[in-house]
Amino acid sequence: MDHETAGRACAEILDAVGSAVIAEDAFLESVLTGVLARGHVLLEDVPGTGKTLTARSFANALDLSFNRIQFTPDLLPADITGSNVYNEGTGSFEFAPGPIFANVVLADEINRAPPKTQAALLEAMGEGQVTVDGETHALPEPFFVIATQNPVEQEGTFGLPEAQRDRFVVKTAMGYPDFDGERALIDRRADRTAQAPSVTAIVDAERIPDLQRVAETVTVDGKLRDYVVELGRATRADERVDVGVSPRGIQRLFEAARARAVIEGRDYVVPEDVQRVVRDVFAHRLVLTADASVREVDPDEVVRDVLDRIEVPAVSPT
Repeated sequence: MDHETAGRACAEILDAVGSAVIAEDAFLESVLTGVLARGHVLLEDVPGTGKTLTARSFANALDLSFNRIQFTPDLLPADITGSNVYNEGTGSFEFAPGPIFANVVLADEINRAPPKTQAALLEAMGEGQVTVDGETHALPEPFFVIATQNPVEQEGTFGLPEAQRDRFVVKTAMGYPDFDGERALIDRRADRTAQAPSVTAIVDAERIPDLQRVAETVTVDGKLRDYVVELGRATRADERVDVGVSPRGIQRLFEAARARAVIEGRDYVVPEDVQRVVRDVFAHRLVLTADASVREVDPDEVVRDVLDRIEVPAVSPT
């Protein structure tokens, strides 16, 4: 698959999801960026904005299996990964897969589960496998987690540790639709009998790895590679930041920029690709100082300031 074909496929996927989900184009593109970059997406937003519908719609458009896991304080790791169950007929234990065994997994309100249960996702998200009673089980390919958390109700929640936040390629939010968007919701609901709209498959599941491989072939000029590194290192030098972006975070920005180029149908990255994804890739990785937290400094503000400080390289399309 060439880059133009991949770009057209991405446009069709976004159009299909957009026909069901009322959201900004930039939001849907961020989610698709996570898919193409072989990563995971963290959504932080209030209930009722369409996060579950977004995850299900992407799964349908990509012809992938989908499972939703509602995270609660009493959820156990085995409730996610599965467990070995005794089979009386055979007289032996057999592995019963948990809901993590799907191509697209919605981890709903992930911050409501205790850290031990949250950690059950780490191996799955990082390695594409789970280990139960010393036996390793491979997850389906492709494997993609969309996790959500509610930024408003924090009582009884467990904040995601830095190591787990770093597993997400991008963190983004849907936000409330504008007046026209909410009116469109009403009009769409009036024209159908089902409460939730459905999306048909746009590409075959077997083509998703092809789309992901296209992103791996996107060219990135040496000056732009320097630009990506300089942006990451600049976060560590900011006086408001206690822990800046890690080398892995810089690599994720590189991968996300290449994925963004594929969405645009290009085989090369331009500075605008980096600038479009850098906030979603960097902001959730920053650990602010105690003073900055007291002053309610927004990590997005830090990233914006870094973008303003670092000179944008002049790169000719290749």
